[in-house]
Amino acid sequence: MTGLADLHRHLDGSLRPATLAELAAEHGRAVPPDLQFRAGMGLDAALARFAFTLSVLQAPDAVRRVAAEMVEDADAEGVTTLEVRFAPQLHRDAAPAAVVDAALDGLGGRAGLVLCGLYGEDPAVLATLVELAGARSGVVGIDLAGGPAPGHTFGLQDYAPAFRRAAELGLGRTVHAGEGRPPAEIAVAIERLGAQRIGHGTTLSDDPAVVDLVLRREVTIEACPTSNVHTGVIAAVAEHPLGRWLRLGVRVCVNADNTLLSAVTAAEELRRVRAIPGVGDEAVEALVAYGHAAAFRRG
Repeated sequence: MTGLADLHRHLDGSLRPATLAELAAEHGRAVPPDLQFRAGMGLDAALARFAFTLSVLQAPDAVRRVAAEMVEDADAEGVTTLEVRFAPQLHRDAAPAAVVDAALDGLGGRAGLVLCGLYGEDPAVLATLVELAGARSGVVGIDLAGGPAPGHTFGLQDYAPAFRRAAELGLGRTVHAGEGRPPAEIAVAIERLGAQRIGHGTTLSDDPAVVDLVLRREVTIEACPTSNVHTGVIAAVAEHPLGRWLRLGVRVCVNADNTLLSAVTAAEELRRVRAIPGVGDEAVEALVAYGHAAAFRRG
């Protein structure tokens, strides 16, 4: 097999344990013993875990260090196509531009950087990130991360103008959608936001019309099976629908999502998906190939 691809890996969920402990100590804090995700905890509980990692990643120097270590770790796993994503607006010790530049410096051109807006956030924040991204060739795409909540003022469609601007600038577009939520969300992400990739998308096959849309638009699904077990949208990796997706002709790649919080690597994730009925050597090769092909590229 050629080198692996991981297109969905969050910076604030993929620190080395030793680095996290060191950064926490510098802030006079200890790493919570229950920080890592557990099966069935739910998306909201999982998202809450990022509060601690973000608390020690506020400074650009910390972002730079973790970005550099993520590339080293991915290389050690056999990953040759890597994208790292994060929300620079959550790192408040410096302006977003300085935080983005620190991440790019850490990556050193060895991985693409994806900037994340957040569900519920004012769309103006994502619009600002798009302009920052457009001026930096190392930023290859944008994302909408997290998930919708009842109290949110803004809905998925409200981010469409920022995504259209991203397309004008030649940036890749991906959206966390259908993560245990209705597949109509996937359709909105593709049709209204112009998403080329969908993060998670576990409910895709619940609606044949959405499957057809994904096939027609040649959208790639960024599957993160272990993460999906942790958030409770599937009961076990063996029950992940990616095997069915592949048989339907859907482009799918497998990703670690958060190497620290989910305690998984890209190589281990591929090993685990072999428990899915019908996923053998040929399917794994396809998963890897789809990942390499779907990587965002500028220019």
